[in-house]
Amino acid sequence: MRVTELYEKKSPVVSMEFFPPRDESAEAKFDGIVDKLADRNPDYMTVTFGAGGSNRDGSYQTVKKLVKEKDLPSVAYIAGYGLGPDEISTVLDNYKELGVETIFVIRGDKPRDENFAPHPESFDYASDMIGFIKDRYDFALGCAGYPEGHLEAESLDKDIEALKKKQDNGAEYVVCQYCYDNNFYFDYVDKCRAAGITVPIIPGVMPVYTVKLTNILSKVCGSTITDELQKKIDAVADADKEDVLQMGIDFAVDQCRGLLKAGVPGLHFYTMNRSKSTSEIVDRLQAGKLL
Repeated sequence: MRVTELYEKKSPVVSMEFFPPRDESAEAKFDGIVDKLADRNPDYMTVTFGAGGSNRDGSYQTVKKLVKEKDLPSVAYIAGYGLGPDEISTVLDNYKELGVETIFVIRGDKPRDENFAPHPESFDYASDMIGFIKDRYDFALGCAGYPEGHLEAESLDKDIEALKKKQDNGAEYVVCQYCYDNNFYFDYVDKCRAAGITVPIIPGVMPVYTVKLTNILSKVCGSTITDELQKKIDAVADADKEDVLQMGIDFAVDQCRGLLKAGVPGLHFYTMNRSKSTSEIVDRLQAGKLL
């Protein structure tokens, strides 16, 4: 399944993201989570890749489960930070053998292990790795975009220049970091188009799952918690966790409605390996005939 063909033929495309289960308890729950979300008929699913290849086998096994056991259209991430060309080729060869046709390429973060030593030929930028893959494989390639700018970028304009280089080196679609104000996304798309970026640019959707997780992710990802959302969080901060979850669902549904009515090419849900929020959001959007 080449994701690029989906975006050419259908709108909106719905995708859902997972990370490899981190322990036996999470593994035991994972099948049920995937099955519940698969019942919503997403167009494809993605599986992330640990920093520095730290969980590359877990990523491979998770992709294998989705592709071989569950027959689900799947995209595999590769995060190349610290990996040498031979290691990257090994990972890609394994995915190719599985029948994966689309790879989502990011540089990735530096591993937390202070003893980690990057390979001397490791790629410094995702654009370089995209060029390396494009020259050697026939995968459809996706890449990441950052409506509020990458945390390490000098400016949003410089970050968009980097995205243009990703496209020029072979990236065929962009999935965005989530944001809680649709105007960040709309303004970003306008700036990307003005910079000559022509590929599909997909908004990312991250429902509020818990107050603590939302605050952590905001700092890690550089995604602003808007005043509107903060007021809603404050209103349920001392409430039952289910009330927080429901507020997050309601907010995401409203956000998705605005995106879909504006004609976005798709929605990419960051599920955090949970099913309730994304399931209800999709159900409500389908009931409103927006999906």
